[in-house]
Amino acid sequence: MSGGLVARMRDALAPSRTLDADSLLRRVESLRRFLRAVDGLLPQERLAGAHTVVERADARLALSREHTVVALAGSTGSGKSSLFNALAGFVLSPVGMRRPTTGAAHACVWGSLEGANALLDWVGVLPRHRFVRESPLDGDDQSSLRGLVLLDLPDFDSVRRAHATEVDRLLGLVDLIVWVVDPQKYADRTVHETYLRKLRTHAGVTVVVLNQADRLTADEQGAVVTDLRRLLVEDGLPDVPVVATSALHAPALTPLRGLLERTVAERQAALLRLSADVDATADRLGELVGPAVAEDVVDRAAVASLVDAFAVMAGVPAVVEATERAYRHRAIGMTGWPLLRGLRRLRPDPLRRLHLDLPSAGPSDGLLDGLTDPGPDDTAITRPLPATSVPDPDAAQRAAVKLAVRQVADRAAAALPEPWRPGVVDAARSRLDDVPDALDTAVAGTDLGMRTPFWWRLTAFTQWLVTLAAGIGLGWLITGYAIRALGLPALDYPDVGVTPLPTVLFLGGLLAGALLALLARPVIAIAARRARNRADRRLRAEVTTVARRQVVSPVREVLQSYARAREAMALARSDHA
Repeated sequence: MSGGLVARMRDALAPSRTLDADSLLRRVESLRRFLRAVDGLLPQERLAGAHTVVERADARLALSREHTVVALAGSTGSGKSSLFNALAGFVLSPVGMRRPTTGAAHACVWGSLEGANALLDWVGVLPRHRFVRESPLDGDDQSSLRGLVLLDLPDFDSVRRAHATEVDRLLGLVDLIVWVVDPQKYADRTVHETYLRKLRTHAGVTVVVLNQADRLTADEQGAVVTDLRRLLVEDGLPDVPVVATSALHAPALTPLRGLLERTVAERQAALLRLSADVDATADRLGELVGPAVAEDVVDRAAVASLVDAFAVMAGVPAVVEATERAYRHRAIGMTGWPLLRGLRRLRPDPLRRLHLDLPSAGPSDGLLDGLTDPGPDDTAITRPLPATSVPDPDAAQRAAVKLAVRQVADRAAAALPEPWRPGVVDAARSRLDDVPDALDTAVAGTDLGMRTPFWWRLTAFTQWLVTLAAGIGLGWLITGYAIRALGLPALDYPDVGVTPLPTVLFLGGLLAGALLALLARPVIAIAARRARNRADRRLRAEVTTVARRQVVSPVREVLQSYARAREAMALARSDHA
């Protein structure tokens, strides 16, 4: 090989960047954070490769970094086993006419085998197929390759399917891949389409060797190498080194041996390989993340529709209607004529019919009696709120809720890449089964604001006064009639103008009570509408809390996971060239 070609090959193999383990570890950790962020949200089949890369990187970085694992891969008859033996200087891997010859990977270690055993255990080379090349007899002849672990892989096109499976497994673990081709089959579609085209991100740890070059003339060799480079360009590997060599002539091994010596000396192959794995994974997963999306991107109009649907399901319209009627019922009962209050109590309280009377009024009217019981230490122990008697949601209401939930999910997922949308929909639906109970609890626990206002008490007190006056007047009149009936001297009634005082008290008390009740009615109507509006606001606030907790929060958790995944992927790709 000419000196110019050797120089070009050396330049092609030169790393485009020098990596350090800490930088790679940060990228691997970022990829791990990405996987944690998307766990359960994206299809696992799309993440399996990324999990493998993370686990492989952890394992490889925990093993010897003083060794570089180089694999000779090729098709049947390419001469890779002969090349393996020629580099080792011994016949370590079987060579023969019967195919396939290599059924299991063989390893040759330059340096101490003990230091490489853990690495070979991880790679999966059987102990009986491990050999040590360097010995005291070599002197310093092999020291330049100290740290090299050279593997001879099975044929990837073997008739035995297990061999191809083993090749695929080993190619995912080694640090540097040397593809061995021969002049007859260098353009084989299998090696190019099945393997080389898939290694575009691994060009920095890939070498192509044209073996058996001794069978060609100088012109033929140049033509084959040129055509091989053309094929590699089509494969997306324009910068991959191409080395012509022969296992039968030691001088022809010099370029390949020099390439291996430099690779071992730089100790970058393992890091470059793992970095390329991360690059390939990041490229493959890149479509799973897109532009930044605000974590509170949930559409307000969609949430408002959701709250409306939840309010109907919770029976809020029925409750607010019952609140207005209960206010009228209680106000009239308290401000009306005291002698008719007993009849009012015979009519059921609309809120109590729904088991929504607690908490509903101040302690003075007894409506809170029994809500708490004194404990052993005289502290109040709150009882669990009972379930309401609001009718269960019907099929139409449930359908409206599902539609509103889907609308929230669709609006939130609109800005996300397509693979995230099923996860958003699933998150929005994840707690739907708990919604009816949550709404019932929220309605039962809502303070509807049904207190006893001061003007009720003042009116009630006034009603008692005028009723007492009417009673006194009536009693006075009855006493006078009774005395006259007994023939006793008649009572001398004081007069108010021309009307006796007892008559004034009796009639005036009746008229004042009726007038007071009549004047209170418009005020009660206005206050009842205010009570209705207040109850509606408070109930909808509680329903909104349920909607946010049961639907919006899970959706926002997905959006937060997307933000974390996007940030992690950006860090994983930060050093990607």
